[in-house]
Amino acid sequence: MYEIIVILKALTEVAGIAMFGQGVLWLVAGAKRDKNPIYGIFKMIASPVMKVTRWITPRVVLDRHLGLVAFFLLMVLWLVLTFAKIGIVLSNTPPVS
Repeated sequence: MYEIIVILKALTEVAGIAMFGQGVLWLVAGAKRDKNPIYGIFKMIASPVMKVTRWITPRVVLDRHLGLVAFFLLMVLWLVLTFAKIGIVLSNTPPVS
């Protein structure tokens, strides 16, 4: 179980960093961001997260806000996985004498 949590946490971190980088390039590059190859890589990495977020959120959430919602959900998932990892580690350590 510990290995699964570590793998899921790592995937969450990679997706979060890709979404953060995509957001920074969105701010810096402006309208020419679609021509930027790094932006395309970040968009490709983050696209599964965006698809899942669109699937679980109601249609009231606008597409232009979907990136923020997806990033927020990733951060919540990262916190849950971190607390689960800490719980497993603490439950498997011997008591201090």
